[in-house]
Amino acid sequence: MIALADGLPLVRLDDGEVVPFERNWLLRALLSAAERAGYRKWWLAEHVAESVTAYLALQYEGTVVTVPGLTTAVQSALQVIGYGEVAPHVAPGTPAVRLSLVDLAEEAGTGYELLFFNRLGERVQTLINGGTTFLELVDLAPCVRQLRSRKVWSRDCHALQAEIVSFVRTQAQTTPTGEPLTVTLS
Repeated sequence: MIALADGLPLVRLDDGEVVPFERNWLLRALLSAAERAGYRKWWLAEHVAESVTAYLALQYEGTVVTVPGLTTAVQSALQVIGYGEVAPHVAPGTPAVRLSLVDLAEEAGTGYELLFFNRLGERVQTLINGGTTFLELVDLAPCVRQLRSRKVWSRDCHALQAEIVSFVRTQAQTTPTGEPLTVTLS
C-alpha cells in the first residue's frame, strides 16, 4: 500500500500528468465558478473546498482522482448545500505552476540581470502559451539580493525588485487563450 501525503489522492490532469491535490487550486476554481454564477467574493467557497478536501482524504478510496471525478465531487457538494447554480460553472483548470526566481538568477549568474530578465520572460511566455492560468513566482527577495550580490537589502535592491515586478506584469498582460492569468510574487 502507498501512503499519500495528507491522505489525499493525486490528481490526473486531462493530458495524463499526475500532480498532487492542492486545496488552494480547488478554492480558486470554486471562487471563479461562484463569480461566473453571480456570487462575488462567495463566502462559502472556503467551506466547500474544505468539505471536498475532507471527502478526498477520509472517504475517497482511490489513490488518483481524475479532473472530471474531482469536478463531479465538487458539483455534488454544491448541489447538496443548495447552490446547484454554481455547479455547472466549476472547471478546476490546471494547478498553479511555481517558478523559483532564485533558480533563474543562478542560471543567469550573479550580476547578469539582462540574462535573468531574458530567461524570466522566456519561462513566463512558455508557461502562458502552455495554458497556465495561475503562476506563482517565488523567492523574489533572495533573487534580488543574489543578482545585486548583497547580503543585506539596499536601495538598489528595492529598485531591481520594482523592475522585476513591472516586467512580470508586462509579460502577464496577454494570454493566447483569453483565459485570465493570475500571477503571485513572493
